[in-house]
Amino acid sequence: MQFKEIVGHQSIKNHLINSVKNNRVSHAQLFLGPEGSGSLALALAYAQYINCEDRQEDDSCGHCASCRKYEKLIHPDLHFSYPFFAKGKEETATTYMDEWRKAFLTNPYLGLNYWREQLDSGNKQANINIAEAHDIIKKLSLKSFEAEYKVLIMWLPEYLDTQGNALLKLIEEPPAKTLFLLVAENQDKIINTVISRTQLVKINKLHHDEMNSYLVEERKLDPKRAKEISFIADGNIQEALNLIHQHGENETFSILVQWLRFIVTDNGKELIGLTEDKLSKLGRENQKSFLLYAINMMRQIILMQQGLRNLVFLQEEEFAFVEKFSGLFQFEQLEEAINILEKTHYGIERNGNAKILFLDLSLQLVLLFKYQTFPKNRDSII
Repeated sequence: MQFKEIVGHQSIKNHLINSVKNNRVSHAQLFLGPEGSGSLALALAYAQYINCEDRQEDDSCGHCASCRKYEKLIHPDLHFSYPFFAKGKEETATTYMDEWRKAFLTNPYLGLNYWREQLDSGNKQANINIAEAHDIIKKLSLKSFEAEYKVLIMWLPEYLDTQGNALLKLIEEPPAKTLFLLVAENQDKIINTVISRTQLVKINKLHHDEMNSYLVEERKLDPKRAKEISFIADGNIQEALNLIHQHGENETFSILVQWLRFIVTDNGKELIGLTEDKLSKLGRENQKSFLLYAINMMRQIILMQQGLRNLVFLQEEEFAFVEKFSGLFQFEQLEEAINILEKTHYGIERNGNAKILFLDLSLQLVLLFKYQTFPKNRDSII
């Protein structure tokens, strides 16, 4: 993986390259960025650049022996750790290394759900177990085979839990020329003793125009469809790839407008019919995408309402809808609507009953938009 293959993040790339040039490579770093932002790919490109035998000014060479092995994820001094769904307590990440190579090489922006789909996970919970922690200690205690640095890239250390305590001494006082790169999405779920021993590399979600260019130039999408997907995915390439692989004509905007029209007019019969006949039958991934689209539309409405029209990236029809909707409701209502939509998305993601969740969502939004009634834990704006 070379830096030039990764979408966006030029300032982060420059920072990482300069840390190598200036001989300021911290032995333990935390790459913190949302799903689909490219944080895992950046960590790998950084490790490849460090161990490249013919470093270029702004990237690894891509053709030396080290780079060729890194490209295939087979370098003997490159190690990976990641959550897996263990069938036995003695299993480690190495057990699933073939699946990991295939998954990453196919999709370097992978999220946990994508990784789950590559494995026979059943109902098991993702975890980085104590056997994996001990295996990491064993692997990193050995001398390098051929590279200057031994590298461990740990994806989603949030799943390390208390097992991480076994690694603290190794992270704090590693063998010479040993590099820990932790790639996380949620800092709050990482044990503090691990965070305190790492240097933070903050990675933001991709900009709308970067995502759009990627979809048009690399994925060869129609520009109109690319804009639509960029808007829904909101900087998450994994989500964009999910949307690309969905079949059928996209009716998200028309469904959303119809649904909101029934909500603001409290048309109960039509609202129940739409919920039961369409929304509850979309399929889980399409339901999640619909909710993400609705959340992003609410955010665009807030931007419009706050006078930030230049930040509203929408096509003509959607722009007109946002402009009209922004004048009908107050900021507090829109903010609460986003909160309710996010809770429903969480429920759908965890295989909740779609019919119940969407009907409950619809009724809550009727109370919010039609009758200005907020949940009991907030003050009413009336």
